[in-house]
Amino acid sequence: MTEHLSLRERKKLATREALSHAAWRLMLERGLNAATPEAIAEAAEVSPRTFRNYFASREEAIIDGLVQRGGGTIPDAIRARPHDEPLWDSFMQVLPTAVTQLVGARDQLHLLMRVVGESPAMMAQLLVVFERSHTIMADVVTERTGTDIRRDLAPRMLAAAVGAALRTSVEMWAEGDVDATLPDLIRQSLAQLRAGLPLGAEQATR
Repeated sequence: MTEHLSLRERKKLATREALSHAAWRLMLERGLNAATPEAIAEAAEVSPRTFRNYFASREEAIIDGLVQRGGGTIPDAIRARPHDEPLWDSFMQVLPTAVTQLVGARDQLHLLMRVVGESPAMMAQLLVVFERSHTIMADVVTERTGTDIRRDLAPRMLAAAVGAALRTSVEMWAEGDVDATLPDLIRQSLAQLRAGLPLGAEQATR
């Protein structure tokens, strides 16, 4: 919560958010090539040196908005669910809405996915974010199940599987070839995953 931060910390957070917002806006309005560190710094009304103090690359700055929106809110929302609630039920209650709020508008997400597909640097940055998200989700699973993440396979495997289900749902929705809403796609993906992917199992035996 920002109210618990010092004035210096709030100013640093505001600068980071301004840079990330400028990077995202430049990519959307003018394309990835226009979102140079210098252009981002100018749009945020700071120096290029300040940009380099916060981000190692334009790709990191562009993706940072997603990271900041989802890095704490989704894990905290799952942790806030009743502790005796089955973990799958917690996922179903939290993730459809939280992920939809995280990714934002469909047209902007579609553009981001296209840019990622065309830019190895953007893809690499997104993979870093996915790995970080997997680690956070595995910690949440560990807390709720009382398992040992260093010794037990389950927390990491479940976190990876849920992450894959979410990414698949988001990608299908962004492509625009399905009529379902993103929350509904996420609910469907979690339900199928929880059931052991019965359709896939049926096809595999044919």
